[in-house]
Amino acid sequence: MLTSRRPRTFVARLDSRTESTPLARYLLRAYLSGLSAGEHYSDTAELLLGELFANAVQHSDAPADRHIEVRFALAGDRLRLEVHDAGTGHPSLHTPAPDDEHGRGLFLVDELAERWGCASRPGGIGKFVWALVAPTLTPTLVTA
Repeated sequence: MLTSRRPRTFVARLDSRTESTPLARYLLRAYLSGLSAGEHYSDTAELLLGELFANAVQHSDAPADRHIEVRFALAGDRLRLEVHDAGTGHPSLHTPAPDDEHGRGLFLVDELAERWGCASRPGGIGKFVWALVAPTLTPTLVTA
């Protein structure tokens, strides 16, 4: 007899390079493809993960040879994304000016995530930034 189980937490460690951002999004798409309602998270989750990962690469003061860890898990009906790095700084939200060329990543996270936050990693090395993504409802097509 087959039993239904909740998916486990997915964890991967990636090189701390901008070029790893598409791989992080690919891994998230693969994780979501295994969920019955994965498509309800995909667009928002991919955008948020990309922003969190890029911020970890760009703003971390950790040595370049340290990896960035991504984690995905369902928490109830919310998708929890985490990006761990060995850096000491914590992100701070600010509203970008209209002519700013950068600085909108965390603003997008704040707008699109149901909640987000930052915490120190267990063991005291670095931090992780997390975001909860609510499922989006797909409109039902009515046929006559």
